[in-house]
Amino acid sequence: MTDLMERALMEIKKLPEQEQDALAAWILEELSSEQRWMDAFSASHDMLAELADEALAEHRAGRTQPLDLLSRL
Repeated sequence: MTDLMERALMEIKKLPEQEQDALAAWILEELSSEQRWMDAFSASHDMLAELADEALAEHRAGRTQPLDLLSRL
């Protein structure tokens, strides 16, 4: 464990149990969410590559338009 993590855990230990549990639940949810994102992203790699190929083909065929974000403000 890193020194920074150890320092953070020492500070967390000073909190009331309810706050410790809330913080622990939040950390675990964040880690789980990150894993779900990584799983979904790795599973969609082929689909994303196919969509990118389609977009490039449309652009090369002249079927795209520049996106002017400033005019939408």
